Amino acid sequence: MEEDGHEKQQWQGQGGKAIVMLISGTLIYYHCTFRNSTFLSLLSDVFLVILCSLAILGLLFRHFNISVPVDPLEWQISQDTANGVFACLANTVGAAESVLRVAAAGHDKKLFIRVVVSLYLLSVLGRLVSGVTVAYAGLCLICLYMFVESSLPLSSRLSQYLSRRENAGEIQD
Repeated sequence: MEEDGHEKQQWQGQGGKAIVMLISGTLIYYHCTFRNSTFLSLLSDVFLVILCSLAILGLLFRHFNISVPVDPLEWQISQDTANGVFACLANTVGAAESVLRVAAAGHDKKLFIRVVVSLYLLSVLGRLVSGVTVAYAGLCLICLYMFVESSLPLSSRLSQYLSRRENAGEIQD
């Protein structure tokens, strides 16, 4: 019973993450698409605003003799987290490279056709809309998925349905 409460709390946190990601993605999409700016200019604008805000807050804290409540050493990520992020990136790139290598060898005709059709569709999509629009659409889909998963009544009904379906499949086998 305690695990269910923890799981419920974890999924409810996913809904908040989805909303924050959607808002951030919308701001990035607006900056890159409608203002015709690059992602690099967005990053420099964000860092400039953060730096100026921190400088002003530092001056105010020093003027009113208030100690700074945040320790910058707490902002660091652990070595395990950094290794996990780069391992995930390396696995993704390695998997894509191996699929392309097998497809290029020509031994698996179905895989070759799937890769060619996928690359052609991506090429057509890239000519129709900008890469930022495709990335934003993907972000919206991911956020929608996270938000639906976080709504507990729906996800619990879905998990009950899937478990009944799996149990029925085991009985038939």
